Amino acid sequence: MLRKIVIVALMLLLPAGYALADPDAGCGAGTQIWEGQTGMGPKLLAATTNGSFGTQTFGISSGTLGCSRNGTVTAANRLPMFAGANMETLASDMAAGHGEALATMAGLYGIHSRADQQAFYHLTQTHFAQIFPSGNVSAGQVITTVNHLMAQDPSLSQYVANS
Repeated sequence: MLRKIVIVALMLLLPAGYALADPDAGCGAGTQIWEGQTGMGPKLLAATTNGSFGTQTFGISSGTLGCSRNGTVTAANRLPMFAGANMETLASDMAAGHGEALATMAGLYGIHSRADQQAFYHLTQTHFAQIFPSGNVSAGQVITTVNHLMAQDPSLSQYVANS
């Protein structure tokens, strides 16, 4: 509850003139407001603003707010978008070696074999400190690190080329 109050307070107190955003959060008013800022906080605020107020949907349909009307959603784009919107849950799931967000991420990579899913969960848990070296890691950095680790794993390297 306190987190929601802080987010709403920040959204009301930060003037839109400080338009600084992070590309991991997608497009929309939140992305415009927090453009150029880094770290988990601005990303979460941008993604929350984009999703909560329908600005991303409006931006996509109108071609405004940094959104494109004719863009293509690809796996390469879905992974950072998913990670950006779910950083806290992904971090928690990776630390535990299981969870819904981690299973969804495996699905986005196209990992459907139970054995490979388990290998993926184990890889992210074992290398958690490398994937999340600080609280300021971006979704793009998370995906880059996971891709690098998967490329080194004989059973998971095939999925990096597919993402």
